[in-house]
Amino acid sequence: MKAFSITTTLAAALAASTATAVQAEQVFNRIASFAVAENLPGGAGRTAPTSAEIITASEDSNTLIYSDSPGKRIGFIDITDPRTPKAGGIVSFEGEPTSVAIAGAKALVAVNTSESFTKPSGLVAVVDVAGRKVDATCDLGGQPDSVAVNGDRTLAAIAIENERDEEVNDGQIPQMPAGDLVILSLKDGAADCATIKHVTLTGLAEAAGEDPEPEFVAFNGKDEIALTLQENNHVVIIDGKSATVKTHFPAGTVDLAGIDTRRDGAIAFAGDQAGRKREPDAVKWLDDDRLVVANEGDYEGGSRGFTIFDTTGKVVYESGASFERAIASIGHYPEKRSSAKGVEPEGLEVAQYGEDKLFFVLSERASVVGVYKDTGAEPELLQLLPSGISPEGAVAIPGRNLFATANEVDLVEDGGARAHVMIYEREEGEAAYPQIRSADQGGLPLGFGALSGLAAVADKPGFLHAVSDSVFSSQPTIFAIDATQKPALITGALPITRDGAPAQKLDIEGIANDGEGGFWLASEGNSDKLYSHALLRVNKKGEIKEEIALPEELRSNEIRYGFEGIAAVGEGDDQLLWMAVQREWKDDEKGSVKLVSYKPSSKEWGAVRYPLDKSAEGWVGLSEITVHGDYAYILERDNLIGEAARLKKLYRVALADMKPAALGGALPVLKKEEVRDLIPDLKSLNGYVADKVEGFAVDAAGNGYVVTDNDGVDDSSGETLFFSIGVMDAM
Repeated sequence: MKAFSITTTLAAALAASTATAVQAEQVFNRIASFAVAENLPGGAGRTAPTSAEIITASEDSNTLIYSDSPGKRIGFIDITDPRTPKAGGIVSFEGEPTSVAIAGAKALVAVNTSESFTKPSGLVAVVDVAGRKVDATCDLGGQPDSVAVNGDRTLAAIAIENERDEEVNDGQIPQMPAGDLVILSLKDGAADCATIKHVTLTGLAEAAGEDPEPEFVAFNGKDEIALTLQENNHVVIIDGKSATVKTHFPAGTVDLAGIDTRRDGAIAFAGDQAGRKREPDAVKWLDDDRLVVANEGDYEGGSRGFTIFDTTGKVVYESGASFERAIASIGHYPEKRSSAKGVEPEGLEVAQYGEDKLFFVLSERASVVGVYKDTGAEPELLQLLPSGISPEGAVAIPGRNLFATANEVDLVEDGGARAHVMIYEREEGEAAYPQIRSADQGGLPLGFGALSGLAAVADKPGFLHAVSDSVFSSQPTIFAIDATQKPALITGALPITRDGAPAQKLDIEGIANDGEGGFWLASEGNSDKLYSHALLRVNKKGEIKEEIALPEELRSNEIRYGFEGIAAVGEGDDQLLWMAVQREWKDDEKGSVKLVSYKPSSKEWGAVRYPLDKSAEGWVGLSEITVHGDYAYILERDNLIGEAARLKKLYRVALADMKPAALGGALPVLKKEEVRDLIPDLKSLNGYVADKVEGFAVDAAGNGYVVTDNDGVDDSSGETLFFSIGVMDAM
């Protein structure tokens, strides 16, 4: 079998998605997000760390239940109205919940109570869903991971991982004690502790067979259990009723070609990995004879995709690099994970929605869910859904046409996004995401991300240019965008070069047309650090032809937060450049920043002063400047995310008032006018409010476009929002 197989490229899949929307076919769209911090009890405070890992739904489908291992609790979310989820409380434990599954009116919660890696212990707790209380517990004799319940709610299976210590022997196994599988009987959702059976798994795997480390379990309709031994790179099929191993097989390897294998600040699908171990994490049954695994990998593997096996171990389908490439096409590729395991598919869900059997592949590092249609042979990629940061678990609720993800990463200590549960609905309509994607180039995706500035293409309505910032420092790039399509299409990438090589030490935050077919670029930085504040002029080939350093009057007062946008007014010798400085420099009064001017023909510098809005938290600064008609339009934002975000606005100032004064003296203060509050736009996809509204441009027809910076999927959900706010002259 080839290293990868693609039914459709992402471009074709998305085009098909748009086309089928016209035919009123079914698509998933996110309808709500719930920050699990909303579930914290009053005494815990909203700043306590949270997580959402494995998730399930109550029997009546009106309540979501998720595990929060760091908080030693499970949480409940009322989704009676799924568009307005409400906090439903928590149940706490004397240990870390690792998984949760529903069994009638009860929830079975696997809880890790281990004293150490060498003395693992754990229990399964039976929780009354309505009463929010623990009814009973059963000792499991080891550290549990995944828990699953069979179709008629009579059996439960729990993977006893007894996980290894990654600090010992570089995380290599074997590390005793060995793990196993626990099977116990259920009656009305209650676990009968006396029926516990331990299934021995030693001696099966070729890799450290004496130390099996079970990871994930799933039942099929015949009460057979599929079990992954992730570190052992093995899959075991067990008869649930007799608690005996029926068959087992190695998960095998994949030959990957055309992938990015270097963490170097550039996306280049030019590497290979031969014989890459799958080391699967999640497993789900597609039917009684086929199962799908997510090949996240562990310490020796990770093949960046998913595999469908039959029960004999025969590979029915191997996704290879196709899933990762599809992700890259919508700007979610995590370049910093290139030298590790790439997008790391980790979680899975399978369900029947109407006539379609669908399975969902969760990418931990790209924060994306791939929606695939099971065709019985090669699956069809239908959609890529945006999720929170690091989707860990998912639950399908086909009876209500719902789907939900649990996203584990919480960045409260860094002022970032909280852990979220996100809810999607399948209905007739048009896929709302992605809002921008890239075209294929020779069968490979045009990777992009961290879009930080926009500029219009003169005399070509709906066409724009964008730049990426220091996230991709090894190859700064100018992207061409066709916004007449939906989603908008990145049609080309122009590398920025210096002396024939990729330009280094640049943090491009702004772009403007130079009037001669080339561009002016604004680079943010600090002269004492890696990147320097500078203006650059590049020709239409992307070659840097001029680099202009800051004058001493500016350089002596600079800080890290510098030029965040650039605009050009006039042509030829009359051309004047304006740069927006993001935050106050040393010589600025608090609440006031500079708009700096530079006249290329005379090499004169000047500035005016721009008054910032105030914020009770965080800082406020500028992200972009662009000129249209009689005004300069300026993006102003705080650095807050989600519900904490208060200021993401577009203002304008009259060009007639922008009369630069000499540097070092008193500067004229501008009067600004609010044009648009962008927070409603940023909430339109029902995720959390993005921090970085970074780019704004007005196209040749007078339409305004906004883009957000996804930080290259580094401590970010990876979502890039790209949208038009309409005709500027009408505002």
